[in-house]
Amino acid sequence: MAYYTYTKDPIGCFIEKDTGNYFEYSRNDDPLNNCNEDTLHKIWVGGGGVAGMTGYRYGTVKKTVAYVVVDEDEYGLPVLEKWQLKKNTEYAT
Repeated sequence: MAYYTYTKDPIGCFIEKDTGNYFEYSRNDDPLNNCNEDTLHKIWVGGGGVAGMTGYRYGTVKKTVAYVVVDEDEYGLPVLEKWQLKKNTEYAT
């Protein structure tokens, strides 16, 4: 299993059920904006090594599902996608 080297302060990882892809997540410590006032986590995805890409999406990871911000609507509000999780492991602190 490969982890992203640019992940900041990961608190856990999960396997997305449909594709089997691994993702790490950390606490959302960004200042409030339209996307993250209801999202507790940053979910680390590909692209962080590319200039101009953040490498994460806002979301909330629960025991068996993750709600991930995938877009925004015409009013600038987040559009969420529900991901079923196969396995969710919280790292020991």
